[in-house]
Amino acid sequence: MAGHDTAETRSEAEWRRELTPEQYRVLREHGTERPGTSPLNHEKRAGTFVCAGCGQPLFESGTKYESGSGWPSFYAPLEGAVETQTDRSFFMTRTEVHCARCKGHLGHVFDDGPAPTGLRYCMNGAAMGFEPQE
Repeated sequence: MAGHDTAETRSEAEWRRELTPEQYRVLREHGTERPGTSPLNHEKRAGTFVCAGCGQPLFESGTKYESGSGWPSFYAPLEGAVETQTDRSFFMTRTEVHCARCKGHLGHVFDDGPAPTGLRYCMNGAAMGFEPQE
């Protein structure tokens, strides 16, 4: 995608033009896709999961695992790829995960994941793309 460095300065109209309605709802409006609906749940090839908004590499395929949650899950992001903040919506306190570059909402992180981190980065497939390893 063109303009990686200007991702944070895009207007909402530009975001709407560049993203599908589902990507916009998840990335820009903190939406959540229905569980089990993302083709990325079944992605098993070697490669990198990237932000659908700006192309930032987020997760290596080797950190993906089947959590049974219905969303693509990973035990660790790439260094510096994501940021977190407290999300107190829906009468719960959760830790929201967003892209460090464009601040697009990706999902949430929970402390019920596998070793070595014990974390489950529960991501919306609509918020990501997949780039297979050459």
